Amino acid sequence: TGIAATIARPNILALQPYRCARDDYSTGILLDANENAIGPTSLPTNSLESKDNHLSLERYPCPYQITLKTAYANYRHESLEAKNVFVGVGSDEAIDLLMRIFCKPGIDEIMITPPTYGMYNVCANVNDVGIVKVPLTEDFDLRIPEMLEAVTDKVKLMFVCSPGNPTCKAIPLSDILLLANSPLYKGLIIVDEAYVDFSTTHKSAVELIQSHPNIVVLQTLSKAFGLAGIRCGFALGYPDVIQLMNNVKAPYNVNKLTSEVANNAMRNISTLQKNIAVLLEEREKVRVRLEDMEFVVKVFPSDSNFLLVRMKMLSKEVYTAMADAGIVVRYRGSELHCEECLRITIGTEEENKACLVMLVKIYNELSAAK
Repeated sequence: TGIAATIARPNILALQPYRCARDDYSTGILLDANENAIGPTSLPTNSLESKDNHLSLERYPCPYQITLKTAYANYRHESLEAKNVFVGVGSDEAIDLLMRIFCKPGIDEIMITPPTYGMYNVCANVNDVGIVKVPLTEDFDLRIPEMLEAVTDKVKLMFVCSPGNPTCKAIPLSDILLLANSPLYKGLIIVDEAYVDFSTTHKSAVELIQSHPNIVVLQTLSKAFGLAGIRCGFALGYPDVIQLMNNVKAPYNVNKLTSEVANNAMRNISTLQKNIAVLLEEREKVRVRLEDMEFVVKVFPSDSNFLLVRMKMLSKEVYTAMADAGIVVRYRGSELHCEECLRITIGTEEENKACLVMLVKIYNELSAAK
């Protein structure tokens, strides 16, 4: 029963999940998984001792990650439990799994709202899933009537990136509810919240999960937590959806090194909050400086750790010249509603100052030569 049973592919519902060795036993003399019990060939570079193998790296990791799931659920919302959490290799694994579970190749479709995160398009193409595009307004708001009008029985997943990439704008929960409560759409609404911790004015959609089985929220440790290198992301939703994701994932998708760092992060929320405060302060400084530049047409309001900046001209040339000189921002001018736009991530105070100095220098040089 539930929405998962209603829209998932029949072969997924009938799937018998792969039973790995750790499904049965995880302690004792373990001679069941063809591991190398002699020990690992190498250890993390900065282990305190040359023989520090406290993670028992010769053994497979826990396939369930219950400790991490419980800690993350407790951190995100009091109503959530481990059964509401899928943990995987960044948010991208969750995006791919959702398409594999709910979209029949060559038949079903997803809906996206350009300009948006490019991996939705990539994953859909890899999985032979159609793409329905309902662009955002020029102010980067959802066009909800048009989205609902474009819905067909084939649309199984509706991706809403909030805060958006590259738009840096959060979508109000009232808009998410209009989609979730509409009788016109029977599929899942996937709210991708990679940047949600940088939003000071909008709440996370996790608070809607218990009342709305058709909402799945994607989050990650790559942004605010500063842990892009460990590749750890989450999907939060109703247990029936999360269970199917756990059934389909690879048995040991989260490695022990990632798990240890992620669990440590959940015990260090004070550092997370401090780092977010620093980044938000820097974001404001950079915004003010950019708005004072005569060649900057607009700095879009940001709920993220980056700014979308529209220049009068030469944005692509400026991007290339800056990268050649050693400071790399992102050119977004080829995306819808992003003409002449650069996306600038907020870095350290020193990095931000260097970026702004170079931006002015290179623009002046290029415009003088034009």
